[in-house]
Amino acid sequence: MNAQTLATYGFALVLPLLYLTYRLHFSKPKQAPAPTESHTKPLKPIMQAPNADLLPPKNDPYTVDELAKYDGSDSSKPILVAIKGDIFDVTKKSDVYGPGRSYHIFAGKDGSRGLGMSSLKTEHAVSDYTTLTESEMKVLDEWHSFFSKRYNIVGKVVGSSPAANM
Repeated sequence: MNAQTLATYGFALVLPLLYLTYRLHFSKPKQAPAPTESHTKPLKPIMQAPNADLLPPKNDPYTVDELAKYDGSDSSKPILVAIKGDIFDVTKKSDVYGPGRSYHIFAGKDGSRGLGMSSLKTEHAVSDYTTLTESEMKVLDEWHSFFSKRYNIVGKVVGSSPAANM
């Protein structure tokens, strides 16, 4: 290779490098234009707001077998979910707790352990939450608080192990 050929190749390689160096160090990043109001749609809330029209909590007793009848499979009955022994009527959210829906695993039972673990596995949807870690207990307490602000408490689970109804 002669000197002229090397200079040509060298120039061909140096020119793009100079351009890239300039772009990286001296040009300002372009910002996407801010959306105007005509282009934005209000976001649909993911979580429902607290319900101000809740009824006073009831203490009606439900056995585990009775509670199982309220899993949404019979449309003439409400859908009930228990957390830490408190039973909530979640019928108004049948799109979430009804048969075939994402949280149906908790319908008709106390699935406290699964809620605390943030698990949708069938084997975790049980009432005994004594094995939860401290952080999982905090999650379970947050779920209980969330439900308490949105759904009527219609009863208490009775006849299950005392550990499940602490």
